[in-house]
Amino acid sequence: MNAHLKTATSEPTKQTLDILKTLIGFNTISRESNLGLIEWVRDYLERHGARTRLTYDAERRKANLFATITGAAEGKSAFGTVFSGHTDVVPVKGQNWDTDPFVAHVADGKLFGRGACDMKGFIAVCLARLPALDQGRLHTPLHFSFSYDEEVGCLGVRELLADLQRNDIRPTGVIIGEPTSMQAVIAHKGKRSYRCSVHGHAAHSSCPHLGINSIDFAAMMQLKIREIAMRVRDSEARDYDFDVPYSSIVTTMSNGGNAPNIIPDKAEFVFEHRFLPGVDPQQVFEEVKSYAQKEIVPQMAIDGAQGRIEFETLTAYPGMSTAADDPIVAAALRILGSERARKVGFGTEGGLFGEAGMPAVICGPGDIVQAHKPNEFVTLEQLARCESFFDNYLASANLDAA
Repeated sequence: MNAHLKTATSEPTKQTLDILKTLIGFNTISRESNLGLIEWVRDYLERHGARTRLTYDAERRKANLFATITGAAEGKSAFGTVFSGHTDVVPVKGQNWDTDPFVAHVADGKLFGRGACDMKGFIAVCLARLPALDQGRLHTPLHFSFSYDEEVGCLGVRELLADLQRNDIRPTGVIIGEPTSMQAVIAHKGKRSYRCSVHGHAAHSSCPHLGINSIDFAAMMQLKIREIAMRVRDSEARDYDFDVPYSSIVTTMSNGGNAPNIIPDKAEFVFEHRFLPGVDPQQVFEEVKSYAQKEIVPQMAIDGAQGRIEFETLTAYPGMSTAADDPIVAAALRILGSERARKVGFGTEGGLFGEAGMPAVICGPGDIVQAHKPNEFVTLEQLARCESFFDNYLASANLDAA
């Protein structure tokens, strides 16, 4: 670690904890509106000199927030770093929480609450550090991006990025504060998930020849998908920097039938494809569709009835791969005192930022293992390390020397 960089303390500031408690208090489960949180954050940022812009979903129940602090860097909207996070959280229904998930509390060196780790802790750090920022020393702008519906397919950030493009706002890089235990990540897999609906024809189970058994044909489809998955696993080029070094294809949900004595007229299942950066997922999907139409559907026929198979895309986001020698990677590694960045299997908005011309590094407080679980938490030590990283990054990349 360079001597001029600040070292982290063992606990975060009171400002970070107070803001994080406020953010957790907003129920921003993806199906709910996030406007209360977004408007609170917007007002906070504007009080500290930021220019803000909102982009909404079609129902105007949810919004993205993009904010810029220029200081002495006025007129340089094509430069600067974005600190990015999503505001939505996953549901708590069916989880056994020891306390109210939307009332943060601190115990044993941890702050508990839904979103503490994924990823309101990072957002709180960004906001809490602003009052002490000497904006007159900014030689490049400082940007913030806070999105909606990341947890359900990275939906919101797409409109935010389109808005930036329309307005010629072109930051040079992005720090995405997903929980990585404050380690730099430069690549992750992309993901597509699909629902396959198999429509047959009902009959009494004592007369199977009079029906089209949707479960049977769904099972045939699932076996074909497994066959493709094994071939991809064995033939595709591997990247051993990933924990799972190949693209994976798995069936994750399956259901069908109404009663034990009825030939089922409908069955459906969900499968997903998590693919390495650079892999075209459309090839796998087209192979699955072709098998359905050419091999399975012709078998789904009886006198007076014809079965069919339909597909629906549920989730689609690209992989992320930032060059190891990109300036934003070098800056993050130097500040963290690390020599090498990681690659991970979970997804983020990073691939979409990358496609928009903004290379990304994922680095944030908390362990991904704690995300989405009951009694989700982030350690105070991780929040303190994030504060140090934020301050040191700005000092090295955005601020003139004091």
